[in-house]
Amino acid sequence: MGDMVTSPSYRHVPTGRLALLAQRMGRVFASASTWYRLVREREWRRPRLRIHPKGPKEGVRADEPNEIWHIDTTVVRLLDGTRAFVQAVIDNFSRRVLAWRVSDRRDAGTSVALLLEAGSAVDETLVPQLMADQGSENCNRKVDALVERGLLRRVLAMVDVAFSNSLIEAWWRSLKHNWLFLQQLDSVAAVRRHVAFYVEEHNTSIPHSAFQGQTPDEMYFGNGDGVPDRLADARAAARELRLTRNRARQCGVCA
Repeated sequence: MGDMVTSPSYRHVPTGRLALLAQRMGRVFASASTWYRLVREREWRRPRLRIHPKGPKEGVRADEPNEIWHIDTTVVRLLDGTRAFVQAVIDNFSRRVLAWRVSDRRDAGTSVALLLEAGSAVDETLVPQLMADQGSENCNRKVDALVERGLLRRVLAMVDVAFSNSLIEAWWRSLKHNWLFLQQLDSVAAVRRHVAFYVEEHNTSIPHSAFQGQTPDEMYFGNGDGVPDRLADARAAARELRLTRNRARQCGVCA
């Protein structure tokens, strides 16, 4: 059993299946749980050292607002089986949702409207880099026209750059699992109403862990610089107060 576990010839076979393979070979007749127990107790080390390079843990990061945008579309299935398409543009630096739409179909015009809305408050001297996938709503003549006009620079995730569009995909997971999937999604209008609520909460109320308690709006507009220090002072004061109260308490014996 130990020879098979530590043999390079079987390093591609999971331990549970190795137990069955040993039975088929007529070498060892023991349950998978026995194999797992002996591997653990005798500290057999399987020759399965990973040599393939791992992917980067941290994706592309901007140094200021409106330097990098992400655009993507996600599909939400309604109770009757039909689908609603949610599309959004997110600022990389602040994680702020700059623009969003909910519709019953994919439309290239929606991408253009979103990008124009996102850029309506951007200084004309800035040319954001737009990270998108190869979906038809992002790669079309209408979006190409914005690129040709010099309003933005488009890069395709996993094509023009090695990074994926994971930042906005992470936000889709938060939107769906923290809010949408808890609601009665019986129409496109209902999805639109719930997305509007969550976007407002995300931008203005929910502090982001990457920003030490600042919200995306505070990062985007630069008016939350004092939040991390204020929270740190408040935590220190609360810790001191808790220690003082605990030390002042007396049990019945001490009294």
